[in-house]
Amino acid sequence: MAPMPDISALVARAGEDGSITLATEVVDDSYLSDGEVVIAVEYSSVNYKDALAVTPKGGVARSYPLIPGIDVAGTVTASSVPEFAVGDRVVAHGYDIGTGRAGGYADTARYPADYLVKLDALSTAEAAAIGTAGFTAAMSVNAVRRHGVQPDDGPILVTGATGGVGSVSVDLLAGLGYEVVASTGKADARDYLTGLGAAEVIGRLPGEGEKVRPLGKSRWAAVVDSVGGDTLAYALSTLNYGAIAAISGLARSADLPTTVMPFILRGVTLAGIDSVLLPIGPRRDIWRQLDGELKPRHLDDITHDVPVRDAPETLRTIIGGGVTGRTRVVVKGGF
Repeated sequence: MAPMPDISALVARAGEDGSITLATEVVDDSYLSDGEVVIAVEYSSVNYKDALAVTPKGGVARSYPLIPGIDVAGTVTASSVPEFAVGDRVVAHGYDIGTGRAGGYADTARYPADYLVKLDALSTAEAAAIGTAGFTAAMSVNAVRRHGVQPDDGPILVTGATGGVGSVSVDLLAGLGYEVVASTGKADARDYLTGLGAAEVIGRLPGEGEKVRPLGKSRWAAVVDSVGGDTLAYALSTLNYGAIAAISGLARSADLPTTVMPFILRGVTLAGIDSVLLPIGPRRDIWRQLDGELKPRHLDDITHDVPVRDAPETLRTIIGGGVTGRTRVVVKGGF
């Protein structure tokens, strides 16, 4: 491939004191990893993992300097493989994108072909709005359906419901006919969540002063959890017999203060959802679903845009739980 022009990017650098700075720079293609396909990046997004990548001791970045952004959506500008042609619209996420190799907060990316998903009807803007969070939500919903949970089996609890995974999960589950109970610590989120299809909006679990018991009263046919900690422990203790918990996050805590009681006395299944190392074949299959039956119905309501130059401020906010829905990062023209 021909040499590339200089690249505009947000670059995270580690200071000797352990601090992390994130600023716009112009860099050369040595900042990009090897790969057969070059992409003109149009959009990325903001995820909790992106914030961790630029947080001291965040635990996800392999080294610095690093161009963050675990979601990448854009158009192919050069390819040395037949699977992708110049002009193809593509999305990439997972693996080591934005943590071990350059991510989406740059106007150019280069990846191996087996990192990429070719888009059909979805636009690059829609793909970025869905991104890792929406993809994880789709995986969670699929886990619930594979477990055999039917809409008439009872309500499904979605924790962290205003976050990216939670918002899309509420939308998808309601669209499939499930009764969704959305749990959130944001008192002003009721209209937002009912607009996505939630039948009921409740506060953060467990409630103030409420203890997590080894087994509580059965309430849920399933739970989609991105919070972890005592929220997940509470959800597990209140699942119906034979129910499933699809878990994907640790925004509250990575600890799980529970017992084996829900598993051995109620036959509960704990299903871990990992969108990072999922092989490219199943990954492409799920994107086909997101382009069809699992396309979020309220994607515009869930999503708001920020130019890439303003992404650092949003990354600071998401760590504290201050972001609702999906934040799409506009890279093309955003520097």
